Amino acid sequence: MDSGLYAAYNGLLARTQALDTAANNLSNTNTVGFRAQRDYFRGVLAGMPPGDLESQVGDAVNSFGILGGNTLDLSQGEITATGNPLDLALDGSGFFAVQTTHGTRYTRDGGFLRAADGTLETRRGDGVLDATGKKIIVPSGEVQVGGDGTISVLTAEGSAIAGKLGILNFKGSDLSAEGANLFVAREGATPIASEARVQEGSLEGANQDAVHGTMQLLLMQRQAEMMQRAVNLFSNTLDKTAAEDLGKV
Repeated sequence: MDSGLYAAYNGLLARTQALDTAANNLSNTNTVGFRAQRDYFRGVLAGMPPGDLESQVGDAVNSFGILGGNTLDLSQGEITATGNPLDLALDGSGFFAVQTTHGTRYTRDGGFLRAADGTLETRRGDGVLDATGKKIIVPSGEVQVGGDGTISVLTAEGSAIAGKLGILNFKGSDLSAEGANLFVAREGATPIASEARVQEGSLEGANQDAVHGTMQLLLMQRQAEMMQRAVNLFSNTLDKTAAEDLGKV
Protein backbone atom coordinates (compact mmCIF):
# COMPACT_ATOMS: atom_id res chain seq x y z
CA MET A 1 0.00 0.00 0.00
CA ASP A 2 1.24 3.50 -0.82
CA SER A 3 2.70 5.08 2.34
CA GLY A 4 0.61 8.23 1.93
CA LEU A 5 -2.60 6.23 1.52
CA TYR A 6 -1.65 4.10 4.52
CA ALA A 7 -1.09 7.20 6.66
CA ALA A 8 -4.33 8.80 5.48
CA TYR A 9 -6.40 5.66 6.07
CA ASN A 10 -5.06 5.16 9.58
CA GLY A 11 -5.48 8.87 10.31
CA LEU A 12 -9.13 8.58 9.26
CA LEU A 13 -9.60 5.53 11.48
CA ALA A 14 -8.04 7.39 14.41
CA ARG A 15 -10.35 10.40 13.95
CA THR A 16 -13.37 8.10 13.79
CA GLN A 17 -12.37 6.61 17.14
CA ALA A 18 -11.66 10.07 18.56
CA LEU A 19 -15.11 11.19 17.42
CA ASP A 20 -16.62 8.48 19.63
CA THR A 21 -14.60 9.76 22.59
CA ALA A 22 -15.57 13.38 21.96
CA ALA A 23 -19.25 12.45 21.57
CA ASN A 24 -19.19 10.49 24.84
CA ASN A 25 -17.54 13.41 26.66
CA LEU A 26 -20.13 15.82 25.29
CA SER A 27 -23.09 13.58 26.16
CA ASN A 28 -21.97 13.41 29.81
CA THR A 29 -21.49 17.11 30.53
CA ASN A 30 -24.41 16.94 32.98
CA THR A 31 -23.37 13.65 34.61
CA VAL A 32 -22.36 14.00 38.27
CA GLY A 33 -18.72 13.03 38.82
CA PHE A 34 -18.04 12.30 35.14
CA ARG A 35 -14.37 12.19 34.13
CA ALA A 36 -13.60 12.93 30.49
CA GLN A 37 -11.34 10.78 28.35
CA ARG A 38 -8.55 12.56 26.46
CA ASP A 39 -7.11 11.07 23.25
CA TYR A 40 -3.51 11.44 22.21
CA PHE A 41 -1.97 10.78 18.81
CA ARG A 42 1.34 9.61 17.38
CA GLY A 43 2.79 9.54 13.88
CA VAL A 44 1.44 6.81 11.62
CA LEU A 45 4.87 6.06 10.21
CA ALA A 46 6.85 6.95 13.31
CA GLY A 47 10.15 5.72 11.92
CA MET A 48 9.89 7.71 8.70
CA PRO A 49 11.35 11.25 8.94
CA PRO A 50 9.62 14.20 7.25
CA GLY A 51 10.34 14.36 3.54
CA ASP A 52 10.64 10.60 3.07
CA LEU A 53 6.99 10.17 2.16
CA GLU A 54 6.11 10.42 -1.49
CA SER A 55 4.54 13.88 -1.31
CA GLN A 56 4.06 16.92 0.91
CA VAL A 57 0.47 15.78 1.39
CA GLY A 58 1.77 12.49 2.74
CA ASP A 59 4.05 14.30 5.19
CA ALA A 60 1.15 16.45 6.39
CA VAL A 61 -1.13 13.44 6.82
CA ASN A 62 1.51 11.52 8.75
CA SER A 63 1.99 14.45 11.14
CA PHE A 64 -1.69 14.21 12.15
CA GLY A 65 -0.98 10.74 13.47
CA ILE A 66 -3.01 7.79 14.62
CA LEU A 67 -4.68 7.26 17.96
CA GLY A 68 -1.96 6.38 20.45
CA GLY A 69 -4.51 5.81 23.20
CA ASN A 70 -6.52 7.80 25.70
CA THR A 71 -6.17 8.74 29.31
CA LEU A 72 -8.56 9.66 32.08
CA ASP A 73 -8.72 13.38 32.83
CA LEU A 74 -8.65 13.68 36.62
CA SER A 75 -9.04 17.46 36.78
CA GLN A 76 -11.59 18.93 39.19
CA GLY A 77 -15.21 19.51 38.16
CA GLU A 78 -17.36 22.37 39.41
CA ILE A 79 -18.90 21.85 42.85
CA THR A 80 -22.50 22.96 43.35
CA ALA A 81 -24.39 23.18 46.64
CA THR A 82 -27.56 21.07 46.92
CA GLY A 83 -28.44 21.38 50.60
CA ASN A 84 -28.84 17.60 50.95
CA PRO A 85 -26.56 16.43 53.79
CA LEU A 86 -25.92 13.10 52.04
CA ASP A 87 -24.79 14.78 48.83
CA LEU A 88 -21.01 14.77 49.13
CA ALA A 89 -18.42 16.30 46.81
CA LEU A 90 -14.67 15.76 46.79
CA ASP A 91 -12.50 18.85 46.55
CA GLY A 92 -9.18 17.45 45.39
CA SER A 93 -7.90 14.21 43.93
CA GLY A 94 -9.54 10.97 45.00
CA PHE A 95 -12.54 8.67 44.67
CA PHE A 96 -15.22 7.25 46.93
CA ALA A 97 -14.95 3.47 47.25
CA VAL A 98 -18.21 1.55 46.68
CA GLN A 99 -19.17 -2.12 46.67
CA THR A 100 -20.94 -3.30 43.52
CA THR A 101 -22.10 -6.76 42.47
CA HIS A 102 -18.85 -7.01 40.48
CA GLY A 103 -16.54 -5.96 43.30
CA THR A 104 -15.05 -2.70 44.56
CA ARG A 105 -15.40 0.27 42.25
CA TYR A 106 -14.59 3.97 42.54
CA THR A 107 -16.63 7.08 41.84
CA ARG A 108 -16.70 10.86 42.20
CA ASP A 109 -20.51 10.80 42.33
CA GLY A 110 -21.29 11.45 45.98
CA GLY A 111 -25.07 11.49 45.64
CA PHE A 112 -25.68 9.06 48.50
CA LEU A 113 -28.77 7.97 50.41
CA ARG A 114 -29.60 5.95 53.51
CA ALA A 115 -31.29 2.62 52.75
CA ALA A 116 -34.06 1.16 54.93
CA ASP A 117 -31.52 -0.90 56.90
CA GLY A 118 -29.28 2.14 57.40
CA THR A 119 -26.69 1.20 54.77
CA LEU A 120 -25.18 4.21 53.02
CA GLU A 121 -25.69 3.61 49.31
CA THR A 122 -25.26 5.21 45.93
CA ARG A 123 -28.33 5.86 43.81
CA ARG A 124 -27.49 2.63 41.96
CA GLY A 125 -27.77 0.72 45.23
CA ASP A 126 -24.03 0.15 45.69
CA GLY A 127 -22.82 0.17 49.28
CA VAL A 128 -20.47 3.00 50.23
CA LEU A 129 -17.29 1.69 51.89
CA ASP A 130 -15.37 3.04 54.84
CA ALA A 131 -11.61 3.39 55.19
CA THR A 132 -11.31 -0.33 56.08
CA GLY A 133 -13.36 -1.54 53.11
CA LYS A 134 -16.57 -2.25 55.04
CA LYS A 135 -20.04 -0.93 54.23
CA ILE A 136 -21.06 2.10 56.26
CA ILE A 137 -24.20 1.83 58.40
CA VAL A 138 -25.81 5.15 59.29
CA PRO A 139 -28.34 5.00 62.15
CA SER A 140 -31.40 7.25 62.22
CA GLY A 141 -30.69 10.83 63.17
CA GLU A 142 -29.22 14.05 61.85
CA VAL A 143 -26.19 13.28 59.69
CA GLN A 144 -23.08 15.43 59.63
CA VAL A 145 -20.06 14.73 57.43
CA GLY A 146 -16.72 16.31 58.26
CA GLY A 147 -14.14 17.49 55.76
CA ASP A 148 -12.03 14.40 56.44
CA GLY A 149 -14.96 12.10 55.59
CA THR A 150 -15.97 11.25 59.16
CA ILE A 151 -19.73 10.62 59.36
CA SER A 152 -21.42 11.60 62.62
CA VAL A 153 -25.06 11.10 63.59
CA LEU A 154 -26.88 13.21 66.17
CA THR A 155 -29.49 11.19 68.06
CA ALA A 156 -31.51 11.72 71.21
CA GLU A 157 -28.71 10.00 73.13
CA GLY A 158 -26.02 12.27 71.70
CA SER A 159 -23.50 12.15 68.86
CA ALA A 160 -22.11 8.91 67.44
CA ILE A 161 -19.57 8.24 64.70
CA ALA A 162 -20.98 5.97 62.00
CA GLY A 163 -17.70 5.61 60.13
CA LYS A 164 -15.19 7.33 57.90
CA LEU A 165 -15.52 7.37 54.14
CA GLY A 166 -13.03 5.32 52.18
CA ILE A 167 -11.45 7.85 49.81
CA LEU A 168 -8.59 6.63 47.65
CA ASN A 169 -6.46 8.24 44.99
CA PHE A 170 -5.14 6.75 41.74
CA LYS A 171 -3.14 7.75 38.72
CA GLY A 172 -5.37 8.19 35.69
CA SER A 173 -3.65 5.28 33.96
CA ASP A 174 -4.59 2.98 36.86
CA LEU A 175 -8.33 3.32 36.27
CA SER A 176 -10.66 2.30 33.48
CA ALA A 177 -14.21 3.56 33.10
CA GLU A 178 -17.28 1.40 33.65
CA GLY A 179 -20.10 3.55 32.40
CA ALA A 180 -20.30 7.29 32.92
CA ASN A 181 -18.95 7.81 36.44
CA LEU A 182 -17.87 4.44 37.81
CA PHE A 183 -14.28 3.20 37.59
CA VAL A 184 -12.39 -0.02 38.21
CA ALA A 185 -8.74 -0.25 39.20
CA ARG A 186 -6.53 -2.03 36.68
CA GLU A 187 -4.66 -5.14 37.73
CA GLY A 188 -1.60 -4.19 39.74
CA ALA A 189 -2.84 -0.66 40.48
CA THR A 190 -1.84 0.61 43.91
CA PRO A 191 -4.27 3.07 45.52
CA ILE A 192 -2.94 5.73 47.83
CA ALA A 193 -4.64 7.73 50.55
CA SER A 194 -6.36 10.85 49.30
CA GLU A 195 -5.99 14.32 50.76
CA ALA A 196 -9.25 15.48 49.16
CA ARG A 197 -11.68 17.33 51.41
CA VAL A 198 -15.33 16.35 51.58
CA GLN A 199 -17.91 19.08 51.04
CA GLU A 200 -21.23 18.17 52.64
CA GLY A 201 -24.45 19.17 50.89
CA SER A 202 -22.78 19.50 47.48
CA LEU A 203 -22.19 17.55 44.28
CA GLU A 204 -19.37 17.74 41.76
CA GLY A 205 -20.26 18.11 38.11
CA ALA A 206 -18.46 16.71 35.09
CA ASN A 207 -15.00 18.03 34.25
CA GLN A 208 -16.13 18.51 30.65
CA ASP A 209 -18.25 21.56 29.81
CA ALA A 210 -20.58 21.70 26.83
CA VAL A 211 -18.75 24.53 25.03
CA HIS A 212 -15.33 22.86 24.97
CA GLY A 213 -16.94 19.48 24.34
CA THR A 214 -18.71 20.83 21.26
CA MET A 215 -15.51 22.47 20.00
CA GLN A 216 -13.59 19.21 20.36
CA LEU A 217 -16.32 17.28 18.54
CA LEU A 218 -16.31 19.77 15.66
CA LEU A 219 -12.51 19.67 15.48
CA MET A 220 -12.50 15.87 15.21
CA GLN A 221 -15.21 16.05 12.54
CA ARG A 222 -13.16 18.52 10.50
CA GLN A 223 -10.03 16.40 10.81
CA ALA A 224 -11.97 13.27 9.82
CA GLU A 225 -13.20 15.08 6.71
CA MET A 226 -9.62 16.10 5.88
CA MET A 227 -8.43 12.51 6.26
CA GLN A 228 -11.28 11.29 4.03
CA ARG A 229 -10.29 13.76 1.31
CA ALA A 230 -6.67 12.63 1.62
CA VAL A 231 -7.72 8.97 1.28
CA ASN A 232 -9.69 9.84 -1.86
CA LEU A 233 -6.75 11.83 -3.27
CA PHE A 234 -4.24 9.03 -2.79
CA SER A 235 -6.70 6.42 -4.03
CA ASN A 236 -7.41 8.38 -7.21
CA THR A 237 -3.69 8.88 -7.78
CA LEU A 238 -3.08 5.15 -7.45
CA ASP A 239 -5.92 4.38 -9.85
CA LYS A 240 -4.49 6.85 -12.37
CA THR A 241 -0.99 5.42 -12.05
CA ALA A 242 -2.29 1.89 -12.44
CA ALA A 243 -4.23 2.86 -15.56
CA GLU A 244 -1.16 4.52 -17.09
CA ASP A 245 1.02 1.50 -16.33
CA LEU A 246 -1.59 -0.82 -17.80
CA GLY A 247 -1.64 1.24 -20.97
CA LYS A 248 2.09 0.70 -21.40
CA VAL A 249 1.74 -3.08 -21.35
